[in-house]
Amino acid sequence: MGLTLGLDVGSSVAKAALYDSDMVELATAARPVLQDRSRAGHVEYDALAVQASVVALIADVAVHAGVTPAAIGAIGISAAMVGGVLVDSANRPLRPAINWEDARAQSLIEGIVAQDPSALSRIFRSSGCVLQQGCTLPVLAALAATEPEVVARAHAFVSLKDHLRAWLTGDIGADKTEAAVGPGSAERRDRSPAMLELFGLGPLAHLLPTVEESEAVGGHVTPAAAAITGLRAGTPVAVGAGDVPCSVLGAGGWNTGRATMILGTTAMVGQSFAQPVFEPQDLGLLFTLPGKRWFRAMVNVAGTMNLDWALATLAQDLAASADPFARLEERAAQSPIGAAGVSFLPYLSDSGIIAPVIDPEARAGFAGLAPRHRSQDLLRAVYEGVAFSLVDLLDLTGFSGDRIRLVGGGARSALWPRMIADITGKAVDLFDGREFGARGAALLARVAVGELPDIASAAALVPPLRATVLPDRSCEAAYALARQTFRQHRQRMLG
Repeated sequence: MGLTLGLDVGSSVAKAALYDSDMVELATAARPVLQDRSRAGHVEYDALAVQASVVALIADVAVHAGVTPAAIGAIGISAAMVGGVLVDSANRPLRPAINWEDARAQSLIEGIVAQDPSALSRIFRSSGCVLQQGCTLPVLAALAATEPEVVARAHAFVSLKDHLRAWLTGDIGADKTEAAVGPGSAERRDRSPAMLELFGLGPLAHLLPTVEESEAVGGHVTPAAAAITGLRAGTPVAVGAGDVPCSVLGAGGWNTGRATMILGTTAMVGQSFAQPVFEPQDLGLLFTLPGKRWFRAMVNVAGTMNLDWALATLAQDLAASADPFARLEERAAQSPIGAAGVSFLPYLSDSGIIAPVIDPEARAGFAGLAPRHRSQDLLRAVYEGVAFSLVDLLDLTGFSGDRIRLVGGGARSALWPRMIADITGKAVDLFDGREFGARGAALLARVAVGELPDIASAAALVPPLRATVLPDRSCEAAYALARQTFRQHRQRMLG
């Protein structure tokens, strides 16, 4: 058994991790992904720039592990889901790629609902997901309406993950995790002809590639890609899966009966089930996982991006420090529980929110500000607002257990795990390793090449427990009061 590379390209950061045959994380690397938000409602990125970042990541992670890229035996890819890249037959982007946060399809969706008021509920009954403007089908329909000449020249409309796979292997395809949330069919774990018809995409169905199993071999590194990356030509590349399914698999959340919090660019809380779960109706998301599992999740589309914003806007003096987020936490910790009466509503996205209610117009903001408040109060309010929103999502899932698995970039915070434990009264488990999406992608690659017999065996390779944060009961009353204030402000904003 050789080395396995996992790639996880998120909306704000592209990551790579290298694993040995025991799934020990040997090295990691990260590079920023730049999003163009200069036009209201549009969130785009340069897919070729992402390719260049992946080349650099492969070199970085190999150097850190003390090997050459040619020593890598298999590759798994994960990336931010839906949105898409419109490409020609050589997989060259025909226009800037579109991120899942993009809201350009909102007017199109409103038109569909005006003609059929039950449309959004029909979509939910098929996919198990509240429709977001940046999903694959509405984005493609919007492009067909506004840029028909570009769409007419296209060979395929692919996810970022599938664009990267085609770049490495020359093979264009898709996987079940993407197809089902397109929106598609959660029960069939595939695309839905009814959903294509709903968005008027029958004539463009040929742009959506063949759907394959995530744990299958999706191609092999071409000589051209090998020359660019240093990988060995012929290295197998798994079909892969979206970032949420890979993070759930990589964090040990594939097995049922566990609550998993993913505190990354997006904040998400959910549980895995052996069958698709559509309750509560018309709320939240349902992700198809490899290996006949489904992850029922509640989502705040803005997670750690709130902290990125806070650092850039409220603490510019810390941005150049050696460890800016550690310094940010130190400053936030100078404010008491409840942030001296300030609440932050962490809905920092152009696409609004889909839990605890659906509101495309919801936006972030502070409430309760007074002349006495200082920057440390605002910073603590940001941390608390994100934590409170996560606990809101946990409540919506109906989880009654006493332990929470916390992963994602936010799990490396010293403050957030403590807050979540104290607010919920539940133990918060943290795990060894940094990149659980990349870990899940690497596990899929190991199944694809036969090093693991199936997904259940991959899911059994749970990462080692790093720490457990137990709730401090002495903080219970203060957090209960702060959460009540947060909920009052949230209710006023959302109505």
